[in-house]
Amino acid sequence: MTACSPALADTATMVRRSLRHARRYPSLTLLIAGIPVVLLLLFVYVFGGTLGAGLGGVATGRDAYIAYVVPGILLMTVVGAAQGTAISVAVDMTEGIVARFRTMAISRTSVLFGHVAGSVVQTVVAIAVVLAVALLIGFRPTTGPVAWLGAAGLLALTTVAVSWLSVALGLAAGSVETASNTPMFLFLLPFLGSGFVPTSTMPGPVRWFAEHQPFTPIIETLRGLLFGTPLGDSGVIAVAWCVAISVVGFAWARRLYERVPTTRP
Repeated sequence: MTACSPALADTATMVRRSLRHARRYPSLTLLIAGIPVVLLLLFVYVFGGTLGAGLGGVATGRDAYIAYVVPGILLMTVVGAAQGTAISVAVDMTEGIVARFRTMAISRTSVLFGHVAGSVVQTVVAIAVVLAVALLIGFRPTTGPVAWLGAAGLLALTTVAVSWLSVALGLAAGSVETASNTPMFLFLLPFLGSGFVPTSTMPGPVRWFAEHQPFTPIIETLRGLLFGTPLGDSGVIAVAWCVAISVVGFAWARRLYERVPTTRP
C-alpha cells in the first residue's frame, strides 16, 4: 500500500458523503439551476430585443443577445453553487461534525476535497440543465467539438476555483445565516462585467473595474470558444485567475480548518 492510499480512501469517503447529501436534498441542485434559467428567460425574452439591438454585430435583436448572454449565465450557474457550498460547510461547522472529523485519524484535506467535489458535481448538473434550456430557446454555438471541450474545461476550472473559495467562506462564517450571505458578492460580479452588456457601454470607473475583475476574461473566453471570435489574451488571463483563486481558496480553507477546535465550546 502506498503512502497516499489512505488519503485517497479518506477523500473518496468524503466525496461519497457530499454526494449523498446532494441526492438527499435535490431541491438545492434544482435551485442552483433554476435561478440562472429564470434569469436567462428574463433577459432574453424581456430585455433581449432592446439589448440585442445595441450590440452592433451582424445579427441584432433577441437572436444576437441570446448568443451574447448565455456565457454569462453559465458563469452565474457556477457562482450560484457557491452559496450552497458555503452553507453546507457552515452547517458542518455549527453541528460539530468538522470538530469530530478533526479528532479522527483521517486526512486533513479529505473533508475539504469532499465538499469541493460535491459542489462540482452539483454545478455540472446545473450547467447541463441551463445549457439544455438555452439550446431549446435558440442558442446556437458555431464552433466544433474541440472548442466545446475547451469551454467545458474552462467551466470546470472555474467551478473548482469558486468551490474552494466558497468552502473557505463557509469555514470563516460564524453561522449558517452568515454563510448564506458572504458569497453574494460573487453573484454580482457577472453583472459588473461583460456578462450582460459590453463593458464599452459603462462609465469610466465602472468600466475599469469590469475589465479587470476575474469573471470578465472568463466570460470573453467562453464566447470566443463557442463562437470562434478572437480570444486575444483573455484565455491566459482567465486560466491565471482560476488558478490563483483555487490556490488562495485552498490555502485559506486549509488554514481555517486546522484552527477548528477539536471540542465544541
